[in-house]
Amino acid sequence: MRVNKNYKGFSLIEILVVVALIIILATITLVAINPGKNFRDTRNAQRSADVTQILNAVTQYTSEEGNSIGAFGTISTCTANWNDGSDIGTAGVDLGAVLVDEFIVAIPKDPSSGTDATTGYKICVTTGGRVQVSAPLAENGKQIVVKR
Repeated sequence: MRVNKNYKGFSLIEILVVVALIIILATITLVAINPGKNFRDTRNAQRSADVTQILNAVTQYTSEEGNSIGAFGTISTCTANWNDGSDIGTAGVDLGAVLVDEFIVAIPKDPSSGTDATTGYKICVTTGGRVQVSAPLAENGKQIVVKR
């Protein structure tokens, strides 16, 4: 007498092959998406928005109040190095004391390491009297600097 065994389900080999394919596809997807680069690019976009916001507030203050940039205290002169200048924050040039509430909600801080004392941004005045704000902590070799 012959017994006909009819097993239903997947074999161990089939399950292992499917798991291996899922792992390979997940790895390829992560490499293609590159979340580290996306996070760095996002922080740089925030830095770019921050320096523009700071410069807009400074420009608005100086034009509406009729004051020069000297109203903020001692601000260094820009050098050939784009990321030199006076630190913005309570430990450097305290823009918040003059600008906050009327011209800007709060002085932005660098997304990776900014504090109230040192925001991570720098301000300087060019030899032609233009104001420059930069983000020296920019990642991926980006130069984030605006001047007006």
